[in-house]
Amino acid sequence: MSTKQDNNFQTIISHAKEYGFVFPSSEIYDGLSAVYDYGPYGSELKKNIRNYWWKSMTQLHDNIVGLDAAIFMHPTTWKASGHVDNFSDPMIDNKDSKKRYRVDHLIEGFAEKLESKGKKEEADALVEEMNQLLAKEDFAALKTLIETNKIGCEVSGTCNWTDIRQFNLMFSTEIGSVADATNTLYLRPETAQGIFVNFLNVQKSARMKVPFGIAQTGKAFRNEIVARQFIFRMREFEQMEMQFFVRPGTELDWFEKWKEERLAWHRSLGIAPEKERFLPHIKLAHYANAAVDIEFEFPFGFKELEGIHSRTDYDLRRHQEFSGKKMMYFDPEINQSYIPYVIETSIGLDRMFLAILSSAYEEQELKKEDGTSDSRTVLHISPKISPVKLAIFPLTKKDGLPEIGKELMEDCKTAFRCYYEEKDAIGKRYRRQDAIGTPFCVTIDHQTKEDNTVTVRHRDSMTQERIPMSEVKKMVLGAIL
Repeated sequence: MSTKQDNNFQTIISHAKEYGFVFPSSEIYDGLSAVYDYGPYGSELKKNIRNYWWKSMTQLHDNIVGLDAAIFMHPTTWKASGHVDNFSDPMIDNKDSKKRYRVDHLIEGFAEKLESKGKKEEADALVEEMNQLLAKEDFAALKTLIETNKIGCEVSGTCNWTDIRQFNLMFSTEIGSVADATNTLYLRPETAQGIFVNFLNVQKSARMKVPFGIAQTGKAFRNEIVARQFIFRMREFEQMEMQFFVRPGTELDWFEKWKEERLAWHRSLGIAPEKERFLPHIKLAHYANAAVDIEFEFPFGFKELEGIHSRTDYDLRRHQEFSGKKMMYFDPEINQSYIPYVIETSIGLDRMFLAILSSAYEEQELKKEDGTSDSRTVLHISPKISPVKLAIFPLTKKDGLPEIGKELMEDCKTAFRCYYEEKDAIGKRYRRQDAIGTPFCVTIDHQTKEDNTVTVRHRDSMTQERIPMSEVKKMVLGAIL
């Protein structure tokens, strides 16, 4: 068997649509830019990733509990957190096309073109200079960098640019029947602030002692000017965040611990070590004293997948200042009260979904025994999170085989997601399940009626084995738990 790994991003996007993973939102109305819907298998995969993260964070940690905060929050929340004043990106407009670009996206896009022409060193130098200028917020020099390299607009082709300006990324709306400034609310750009404002509620009601964490998953919204690369950067997305509260002075030790623990979580889902790397932040956010990204090698290059940040006491201290309510914790071990420091782990669920899909997708050329060749597209998704765990195939629609298959289906479906199908040749049924990442297929045949054994076909190796039908459920559970 020879294997060809297909890194064509468009092929993966097409596969995601054809097999019910991701659809363009409102597609019958020509879609909505940077908004997507998850189909039957996509919604299952997304739910399974979320549940796996939640179990890893809460059930498997004695000192982490969950929260589900509202999307709408008091508007002062975002003033205290710094989002009103600081949550912005440098943008530039082309005067001829009127098209607006995020500056880093514009320069990175040009660098990618240079690299495709064999000018990797030149491309790397350009991106490095851009990062240094962004860190210093030297917008005049950034504009000069764009003009010097003759980076043009993709629509007009001209280099007729405005000055670079900052644009806030929060969506605003109004509460109540009268729209005025006093009723302005924001759709949350992150889930973390819901954790911080509930710090004391959770600590007291769950009787938690520092160090402890609060985990949350949920939707967040950012008005990205240039949203691109499929579900990698969207305006409506889902985050999985955990804020871990620690004693001041211990935060950097915990920062290192959570770096390793989060990387191990990725490994547990089958992400290859060479596909990920740590990238320390060049410019720290205003709230951080240490920060690193876990980058994944998507088909379009290494990009941020998860962030681990040491946020100091910034958030709790700011909310104490703006609310007038004390956000202090009394530590009985040292007989002192203090505002805890925070280690944050923040991963985009949609990005993790895309990382899993990109890592799992493979096109294989198969050599048959008669010398001819065949091919298949397979998703090597970990059984722990695969949309369907077991597919059940009666060999024929008669002779009592469907009844046996449905009996197995009834026994297994309360424990994990199963799929039952009678239509088409077994080979075609296997191929369909390979394409959605089902790890096990079971065939019910006439021998089953004689000795209660079935044929199990394994997705990755395509090997088949005969086992008692009574062992099927146990086999699958052993792979997914």
